[in-house]
Amino acid sequence: MSYLRSAMNIHYLQHVPFEGPGSIESWALANGHTLTSTRLYAGDPLPSPDSYDMLVVMGGPMSIHDELEHAWLKAEKWFIRQVIDSGKPILGICLGAQLLADVLDAKVYPAETKEIGWYPINLDESFAASGFGRRLPQTTEVLHWHGETFELPEGAQRIASSSHCINQGFIYRDNIVALQFHLEVTPVGLENLIENSRDEMVGPGAIQSAEEMTGFPSRFTKVNHLMGLYLEHLSAPIPVMEEQ
Repeated sequence: MSYLRSAMNIHYLQHVPFEGPGSIESWALANGHTLTSTRLYAGDPLPSPDSYDMLVVMGGPMSIHDELEHAWLKAEKWFIRQVIDSGKPILGICLGAQLLADVLDAKVYPAETKEIGWYPINLDESFAASGFGRRLPQTTEVLHWHGETFELPEGAQRIASSSHCINQGFIYRDNIVALQFHLEVTPVGLENLIENSRDEMVGPGAIQSAEEMTGFPSRFTKVNHLMGLYLEHLSAPIPVMEEQ
């Protein structure tokens, strides 16, 4: 028996200039992986199937339903479907998680309340008992920035919930992870998000001020460590049966 997935090329889809890979980049480089990107907002072409080993779908302020405003969404959804069918590992973050849910035929819709700021999530009991779930803390304070949510795709397992949103993430076929929240966020990344999305920080909902969100630097170290654990899970070696 041999094993695959040593050095990988991790390719990410970026929807806006101010929501980049954050700590995913530093984790990839520290572990000997390469990182490439498609800037959908700039008209970059989608990659060829043999040019990457893992896909990351980043966040963005648009809705998965905004195909008239963002024509590339339709092609992106088709592309994600092909990656799912290929069996390659995929990580979706915020909008990326919603895109995964949509492509897997689950409903994506406005949440009852906005969730913007650092709020705790609690692991789903079933997921917490799994091999991977046992490596994660039961409760974690993470950064949220969303006004929509999703139903669980058929066959998916809920990862976590919060007091404002029951479906904070899911895992599908063990190689697809969708996270509604931002574990990749860095101090600079959050400053960019606040600067470019300040108009969303109004109205009813669970919305913290910029000062509340940026006031505790130790938060970033904790969530970036968790981001690494999810990436380790998705990049773990897989056994391959050798021909006899």
